[in-house]
Amino acid sequence: MDASDRKILAELQQDGRLSLTDLAARIGLTVSPTHRRVRDLEASGAIVGYRAVVDPKKLGLGFEALVFVTMKQEDRATLLAFEEGVAAVPNVLLAQRLFGDPDYLLRVRTADLDAYARLEDDVLSALPGVQRLNSTLVMKSFVLDRPYPTDLG
Repeated sequence: MDASDRKILAELQQDGRLSLTDLAARIGLTVSPTHRRVRDLEASGAIVGYRAVVDPKKLGLGFEALVFVTMKQEDRATLLAFEEGVAAVPNVLLAQRLFGDPDYLLRVRTADLDAYARLEDDVLSALPGVQRLNSTLVMKSFVLDRPYPTDLG
């Protein structure tokens, strides 16, 4: 990956709807090599997709919690079953396995505290292998979906 590819990635992270003409102008190449590079970045997996960034509050999802999960057992089958169960919960926006304790971090969005309490009581706590859930309520988000740095200098 060279400097032009990094410029393409930086620009598309800011605005994935840029036309090839606008993208080419911003990175200082003509349209044809820009198009080829974008296709190559997609084919290599450097670009994994495009999406709209949506305001969760406009969807009625104004409540956010970070949930730390401690497992009672950590055998492969239990962890895989837990991860599969988490992946099926649409309110879980991010799920990460951690080293140490706790074992997992989940980022969850719901309508309100009552909806979150129901989700925790009825769904999250019933997932395979869960020993304990520890929730931290998000007061304010101020850095969201920041683009990955592309300038390694």
